[in-house]
Amino acid sequence: MATVSDEALGSTTCQNNAATANPTPETPSHHSEAVVQDGEQAHEALINLTIHLPHEPRSMNILVSPHEQVHEVRQSVIDLPAAFRYTCFHLEYQGSRVNDFLPVSEVISPDQPHVTLVQDPYTEKEARIHLVRIRELIGASGDRTDLVQGISPGLSLLDTLNTKGDEAVQDNREDDLKQYEFRASASVTKLLPPEAQEAPKTVKSICLSSWNPPPCHLRQRGHLLYLVVATLEGEQHHITSHVGGFYVNKSSNGKFDPQPKPPPKGHAAHSLLHLLSFLSPSFEAAFRALQQFNTQRDPLATIQIANALPAAPWVVPPTVSLLSSHVSDPTRSQETYLLAGGDNTDTLRDWNEELQSARELPKETVQDRVFRERLISKLFADYNDAATRGAIMVARGEIQPLNPTECEDAQIFVYNNIFFSFGADGVGTFTSEGGDEAARVATAKDVSGVRLVNQLDIDGLYTTATVVVDYLGKRIVAQSIVPGIFKPREPGENQIDYGAVEGKDVVAADERFIAVFEKLSRDLKVKQHPVWNKDGQRVDLETSVETKGLMGTDGRKYVLDLYRVTPLDVGWLEISTKEGDFAEYPHRMTVLRPELINSFCRKKMKEWVDAELARRGRGPKASPSRSEKAVGALPDVENPSTAATDETSGSSGAEKDDDHIDLSKFSFSLNPDVFSGQDPQTDEDRRQLEADEKDVRLACHYLTDEVIPELLRELKECETSFPMDGQALSRLLHKRGINIRYLGRVASLSTDPSLQCLRNICVQDMIARSFKHIASAYLRQTPAPLTSSCVAHLLNCLLGVQLNPAPVPDIDPSLKALYLESDFSFETVTPYSLRSQVVDETWRRFRYRLEDLHRDIKPLQLLRDISLKLGLQLQAKDYVFAQIATDPPAAPEAKDQSGTPNSQTNGESKKKKKKNRDMSPMPGRNTEARCTFWSDDIVNIVPIVKHSSPRSALAEEALEAGRISILQSQRKLGQELLLESLSLHEQIYGVLHPEVARVYNTLSMLYYQLDEKEAAVELARKAIIVSERTVGIDSAETLLNYLNLSLFLHQTGDSKGALMFAKHALDLWNIIYGPDHPDSITTINNGAVMLQHLKAYHHSRLWFEESLRVCEQVFGKGSINAATLLFQLAQALALDQDSKGAVNRMRESYSIFLSKLGPEDKNTKEAENWLEQLTQNAVSIAKHAKDVQNRRLRPGVRFPGEGPFNTASHSQASPSTFQKSPLTTTPNIDSRSIDDLIKFIEGNDQANMTSKRPSRGNPKRRGEARAV
Repeated sequence: MATVSDEALGSTTCQNNAATANPTPETPSHHSEAVVQDGEQAHEALINLTIHLPHEPRSMNILVSPHEQVHEVRQSVIDLPAAFRYTCFHLEYQGSRVNDFLPVSEVISPDQPHVTLVQDPYTEKEARIHLVRIRELIGASGDRTDLVQGISPGLSLLDTLNTKGDEAVQDNREDDLKQYEFRASASVTKLLPPEAQEAPKTVKSICLSSWNPPPCHLRQRGHLLYLVVATLEGEQHHITSHVGGFYVNKSSNGKFDPQPKPPPKGHAAHSLLHLLSFLSPSFEAAFRALQQFNTQRDPLATIQIANALPAAPWVVPPTVSLLSSHVSDPTRSQETYLLAGGDNTDTLRDWNEELQSARELPKETVQDRVFRERLISKLFADYNDAATRGAIMVARGEIQPLNPTECEDAQIFVYNNIFFSFGADGVGTFTSEGGDEAARVATAKDVSGVRLVNQLDIDGLYTTATVVVDYLGKRIVAQSIVPGIFKPREPGENQIDYGAVEGKDVVAADERFIAVFEKLSRDLKVKQHPVWNKDGQRVDLETSVETKGLMGTDGRKYVLDLYRVTPLDVGWLEISTKEGDFAEYPHRMTVLRPELINSFCRKKMKEWVDAELARRGRGPKASPSRSEKAVGALPDVENPSTAATDETSGSSGAEKDDDHIDLSKFSFSLNPDVFSGQDPQTDEDRRQLEADEKDVRLACHYLTDEVIPELLRELKECETSFPMDGQALSRLLHKRGINIRYLGRVASLSTDPSLQCLRNICVQDMIARSFKHIASAYLRQTPAPLTSSCVAHLLNCLLGVQLNPAPVPDIDPSLKALYLESDFSFETVTPYSLRSQVVDETWRRFRYRLEDLHRDIKPLQLLRDISLKLGLQLQAKDYVFAQIATDPPAAPEAKDQSGTPNSQTNGESKKKKKKNRDMSPMPGRNTEARCTFWSDDIVNIVPIVKHSSPRSALAEEALEAGRISILQSQRKLGQELLLESLSLHEQIYGVLHPEVARVYNTLSMLYYQLDEKEAAVELARKAIIVSERTVGIDSAETLLNYLNLSLFLHQTGDSKGALMFAKHALDLWNIIYGPDHPDSITTINNGAVMLQHLKAYHHSRLWFEESLRVCEQVFGKGSINAATLLFQLAQALALDQDSKGAVNRMRESYSIFLSKLGPEDKNTKEAENWLEQLTQNAVSIAKHAKDVQNRRLRPGVRFPGEGPFNTASHSQASPSTFQKSPLTTTPNIDSRSIDDLIKFIEGNDQANMTSKRPSRGNPKRRGEARAV
């Protein structure tokens, strides 16, 4: 409902928390000090502004910052409940109108903080805005159909998991909470929210009248719009929107009379909201009920996402579900007019001028930077949305090309002041590089290069706003129009001022670009180098020859074509046949990643520092950490001089001057144009080119010989968390500078059993990417109305072959008859031909040979990966991928056989029956044909968007400063800096943005470490909602946020809530990866600990057993991780009255600890003590059982207090008569009583166990979700 007020609510919470933090005098850097001081001044100078209103309640107070602009205060006023009715007004201070674009400090005195709200006359635009606002406010706007955002965009499930029901429901939920079927099949229906209660209605409808627009003579008299309102009482009112407000007129559906209706039914008001309260007696009560209904959900889950594209779920409710109901709304088709006006002028913008003007704003002070970066973020968000909408229209053929006589791939378009083209080689530019494949890759590399340059923010250098959209198999590039780019130059002048002009035949080098390109090359580590034109003339360039400079007619220097900012990966292109007879790679655009160049630069810097120390007689052996400190002191390698200063300033006063290493003397750069066909003319140039080629080859060898093996080592030793899906794998590889084309190499090297998870994800991602390329080729030729049939058939051939080995395309003949000239080649695809294509594509792109395609895939997880890559939105149901042994009629017999000792069968029988129901075809179809997917299952296809929006440098600086402070044990200062960073993130991005979700997560962990667990829980909830809505409800980030929330709730004492969220995380894990993910060991173990706290000892034992099973499968039965879990399982067995099993498991744990760690290790001694305790307890229980048998007592009779682990009533444990015998061989004798031991097992005294965790590494992820 109220976007800004809800965001302000989140910011106020953080500001209040920030006010309680007292920063220490020390700061890690000058910038962090400036940020803290600025933040303190902002908090101290908040103004309590009183706003006088023309209606009840007559006045209200809000807290504003003196740095805020007046229009921001206006927006805050609009979103407060006391001022909902006002949209068209201005503020007056001491009788004078206040300029909306001035800071509050310049127009309002802190001594007299009083302003008056004065209502303004409406314009047509203001009247349209007011109508849209009121419709949303009173819940009268129906569902919207949006091709860009898709179905159910920005969905959040957190509130639906935490809903409170009646007592019976709560009792059932508590019983279900303790039970969990680990081996059950994953169900995508868990990604759907429950069918929610319908919101209270305030009016039946409110829409534009058919009498619009007003005639000219009435427009001259102030008429703006005509509306029709149907109230809940069944009355219909025609309303005139006038410059003075809204009033009821005399019109009807068949008669036009827009004059005011006389009393008693004639009413007028400046606000439509106020007028509705006059017309409908039940309106005010219904409006209050609607507001109360809206408060049942977290505001973050309902407010509109403004500065980011909402995440589109890959599974959506069935079309017959109430969640997908399409309600009647006459105004839905009128919203385009309401938002953009009759001639669409409200949405026409000069994107390039707006973006470049925003970049030119001052950035001297922190407040200048906040305003500038917030404006840039908003402009990029608006541009990305407009560009995506235009690209969809281009892909669907709804925009006329500027050059209709050219071939389709060469056609260009202009719409909404945005230039569109296809990501294909329509004019032969990339013929020598790979044609269409090279052009497609170049567009993605270009948008990444533009984003990188935008992040550098070099003064005087400008880029075009660039968006790449993949939709229906087509790649469309959207760019803001550079002034003068279409203007022909004078004869003899080049169209490009710097770089290659016509291919590489002509090379320009305008001196005006040298200064800014020098800065760019220094930051990108690009070496100044010569290139040669077709005449053999040498031209020295600062950038790659492919990077172009253009002087716009606005006098700005633009950089274009940034797809070659790094050198070619020649090592990949020149792999010899000794590693296999590889097919030719599809293109030559195989460039190295910037992350790898930075990593290689650090390596070279360390070598240089070691050599410098050796030259001074202080080699690395004499000072082993010296070079690492010098390199590690540089979070930003791009400014070595600053890092050197920070390093020296951070050194102790005892450091001598000769210990100082000036890193500014270190230089590193690479030539991006080597191996690209350059022809040097002199021997000196040839020698230099050979030296440059050698440097690039070293970087390529560094990638294959060091970076990739190091990543595998870290994963094997649990220093890094395993990825969960293809997206997480891509982020992990890219962060290390590893290109996706090395997936095959990573999979081939993952031979260790502990790396089986990584290999599985690599293989699955390669198959998904290969299928994406194949499906895109078919989709490009398929008419839009038949794309669902194409996708369904291809998915059947890939994933449904075990159910139907010969699927037939599900095509509507009447639709096919309309497209006689189209290509329907997808109809000829068979499972065998598709398998061959996938195998060949994987071999060609990743150099990996798939042995058995169907053995290497997990159908549901692969379906999810494919859907996310192609933008598919599928109907949510449990898809059947293979034949089921039991036919649906035989389901009762299967139920009778559920007594089998295999518990997995019990858990799967219900799933199988559900699958059989879901497998039945749609009504009216041929039921003889059984297949996994029908065309109706492909509900929608959304675009996949790559954008060039930069991140906020200011917010990240504060975040990095906070992290440094925490590492330096300055926690209070770190907390203050992170809070300031959060405030900056919220101001710049808005609350609903992926970057804000990450800051919420970081801050929640900090509060948890500071033992402020309630605040940690609140921030973790926010992190979940924002990540669900902007990244995805089943993304890896969302799952990790759920794990953190589960841990925090458990530490606050809410083990039931913690277990509920842990089970939801496991459900997500089952959908994302499937069972047996290495990182799930910790989650299952934590769930077992939570069940122990709930006194559910038997269920806890089952969770420990599952955790041990996965651990032994991943790390082996003799691993230390397995020994730790055996130790915990033995305790759980003791609590579950299984003394014999407890002794056996503890003996296994002791044996592993003894063999791996030795007899003197603390873990070994602890296990030995426990083994002695449990053995004596088992003997005591056996003696008691024998006595019972001798006395012929009835079975089942128990004597309270006879057994130390007799916990029939855990709340009142009976004292034990069992005494522990002293152990002369062990110096650390455990003298605790049995009650204390039970508490120890339950987790109240686990501090003495040094290694209770199933994993030793990865503090960032596994440690965050670890219950101790």
